[in-house]
Amino acid sequence: MEEKSYEGIPSMDDFKTELEHSFKKINPGDMIHGTVIGVSDSEVTVDLNAYAEGIIKLEDLSNDPRFSIKADIHVGDEVDCTVLRETREGNFLLSMKEAENLLSWDKLARAKEDKSIVKVKISEAVNAGVSTYLYGIRAFIPASQLSLSFVEDTSVFVNKELECIVTEVNKDKGKLILSAKELLRDRAERDRRSRISRLQTGLVTEGTVEKLMPFGAFVNIGEDLTGLVHISKICNKRLKSPAEVLKVGDTVTVKVMEVNDGKISLSMTAVDEKEDVLEDVVESVSEEYSDGDSPATGLAALLANIKL
Repeated sequence: MEEKSYEGIPSMDDFKTELEHSFKKINPGDMIHGTVIGVSDSEVTVDLNAYAEGIIKLEDLSNDPRFSIKADIHVGDEVDCTVLRETREGNFLLSMKEAENLLSWDKLARAKEDKSIVKVKISEAVNAGVSTYLYGIRAFIPASQLSLSFVEDTSVFVNKELECIVTEVNKDKGKLILSAKELLRDRAERDRRSRISRLQTGLVTEGTVEKLMPFGAFVNIGEDLTGLVHISKICNKRLKSPAEVLKVGDTVTVKVMEVNDGKISLSMTAVDEKEDVLEDVVESVSEEYSDGDSPATGLAALLANIKL
């Protein structure tokens, strides 16, 4: 039954929340949530919404050796901690570090499953890679996963920020591995497909023979875009092998015949001597877009003087 309050006299219900907090039992080992209300050079004070405050000593704030009590935690921050013990003064000693150890592995497992993009700052160069910290847990990035290209000196990455994905999480072994390369590769592939989608059939350009196969020649037409010239489209005579008329490194003139599902089909035989040859198909198309034209408008202008 709700207690009535008389004018000017608070009832017990007015203090219900405060009373509940005052009797809230806190035990060592509990996981507790609070709000930072003070930061000094050696400790952080936390409002636990209870009958006592929490104290986090500097050494219990983070596993990350780069953690700064002045720069990385502020009044108003909400924190999760474990309770270490009650002090003689009646407050509670807390540890964010222990809470990180308990909670971070679950967060890391979810990040791996969701393929979440995480940003980390490289701490140091170590054998065969670099180390960093994610959610307070030490992580390793192999040298082979730092870049799309070969990395000879991993020390150049120290103190740099990298976007990565989590590739391996093993709580029992304390093993956490990240990769920047997989993210870079995905982005490069999306960018490549975007550039391919801007190509239009009928465009004529020069390219470099990259590889010869029994069925044709792969020709790079710039910006990491490579298309296939089928053996039947290399010249007007029947060939047993593309090597009869081509070698790797040759510069050839080709026409874009088809762009489908990220693949480019080229032809050498379809090129008319009267056709204008674009020095750089991708650059020309990109310049049209940079002028603010839509793809259709830009390409229409680009093709205006080309005979197809």
